[in-house]
Amino acid sequence: MKASKMLISTLKETPNEAMISSHILLLRAGMIRKLVAGVYNYLPLGLRTLRKIENIIREEMDKSGALEILSSAMQPKELWEESGRWSKYGPELIRFKDRHDREFCLGPTHEEIFTDLVRNQIKSKKNLPINIYQIQTKYRDEFRPRFGLMRGREFIMKDAYSFDTSFEGLEESYQNMYKTYCSIFDRLKVNYRIVLADTGAIGGSVSHQFMAMSDVGESDIIYCLCGYAADQEKAESKPFVFESLDDEKEVLEVETINQKTIEEISSFLKVKPCQVAKSLVYRDLAHNELVLVVVRGDKEVNEIKVVNELNIAEHELVLASEQDIYSLSSCEGFVGPVGIKNIKILVDEEVSLMKNFVVGANKKDYHLINVNYGRDFTGKVGQFRKSCEGDICPVCGKPMKMERGIEVGQIFKLGTKYSLPMNCTYQGDDGKVYPMVMGCYGIGVTRTMSAIIEQNHDDNGIIWPLNVAPYHIVIIPVNYQDDAMCSLANAIYNELEDSHVETILDDRNSKAGFKFKDWDLIGIPYQIVVGKRANENIVEFKDRRTLIKEEMSYQDAIKKIKDLVSNIK
Repeated sequence: MKASKMLISTLKETPNEAMISSHILLLRAGMIRKLVAGVYNYLPLGLRTLRKIENIIREEMDKSGALEILSSAMQPKELWEESGRWSKYGPELIRFKDRHDREFCLGPTHEEIFTDLVRNQIKSKKNLPINIYQIQTKYRDEFRPRFGLMRGREFIMKDAYSFDTSFEGLEESYQNMYKTYCSIFDRLKVNYRIVLADTGAIGGSVSHQFMAMSDVGESDIIYCLCGYAADQEKAESKPFVFESLDDEKEVLEVETINQKTIEEISSFLKVKPCQVAKSLVYRDLAHNELVLVVVRGDKEVNEIKVVNELNIAEHELVLASEQDIYSLSSCEGFVGPVGIKNIKILVDEEVSLMKNFVVGANKKDYHLINVNYGRDFTGKVGQFRKSCEGDICPVCGKPMKMERGIEVGQIFKLGTKYSLPMNCTYQGDDGKVYPMVMGCYGIGVTRTMSAIIEQNHDDNGIIWPLNVAPYHIVIIPVNYQDDAMCSLANAIYNELEDSHVETILDDRNSKAGFKFKDWDLIGIPYQIVVGKRANENIVEFKDRRTLIKEEMSYQDAIKKIKDLVSNIK
């Protein structure tokens, strides 16, 4: 492709809307352009890379035995009501009515659609197991779309669904997809970690996430050198137990005027933050009741674990209003679990093991000291805190570490969550009807594109891995108006094109420095610079990743890029 015929829309300045490297570079390199918040158009260079990522995913899925289909993004309300998710999925579900007043949604995921398809197409055990997938656009009405392709309202996803006759069969399908995902992300050159994950709105019993390691990732990963790893929503840790020889002391009420934060209270009372228990009040919208969650003062509430304990959807748990809190304690703040009424209390297990600690007194400007769980208050004990760096591994008992990651894939053991309510069944050898056992497997294609950039860029721009780069190489004549440079550049271009090497010839009448900056920004993996030694058939071969430049004959340069391309996996 000749550059003069391409849509090259590079930007010198960083767009104000972009905050992270991948978003900045996708815009500056002319890969994407924003339509509205969270919705993007893909320009030719970006689309080429996107298609290559899709093809790698498709090749590995096909190799695994999965069958590709394409279903509609428009989904009828009736199917979502069968599964019970129409009212539970939350405000991210984009709902609308057609002219006949029939209700639909734009699919954020496709469990209902695939289940409906299989129940109508497969009745016999002999057709199972089966795994079907698609690569398709999804829609979620994100409250705050951000970070470009990382969290948008429209995105491309590969989703697959396996159907088996037993949980043993599901385990085989699950492990098959687990290995397939490893192959996909290995081929995409992604540095990733596999972690245990919460099943969220998709549901099921077991889930793993594939996390691309990145400081800008939205997920915290808790892991141990023993091999244990989970995202923070799912992570477990052993409770810390304070060694105390003191007996339980008498509860005392202490005046703490204007001391509201954990830091202020602990400083005022001359105790450590870990000797204070903080109480957060939530409203369970599903049951229209208040919930008090008590955790150690230096820890945070894990709202996902609270949601799971209450068996409600994530959007059905919100922080209580000031009016709610006033109705409990007749004051703003200073809430605690002692003597509080008309509220469900969830107590983190660490708090249940503490002794003589501090809590709010449910009275303005007062706290209670020497409080003990069991004697002074009770509640449902569980792990309701967020695990964090330094917490004790539940497997080996050693301190754990924490890193950030970008969720690029997730797999689920759904079991019969959808097949049972939707009557997706098969007939067994005994003539009886049984629900199929399902698995679900997703990859965020556009998010993976962003993750690759986050892991492959420098101050000059993107550094695409060769197998997903828009083109393999760019030929840059320093002066295309020079006969010798023009002639040699065209000869190299024609030979590489004939050899099916994806090549750009920069035939633009622009300064060399401008061209070099453009191609470094766009991230084409290799460059052949045709300069002042063109009369000698000598060119410069540049590796975009290492920035190493070598002078060589143009024949050697052609051979080198051919060899590199022939080894693409």
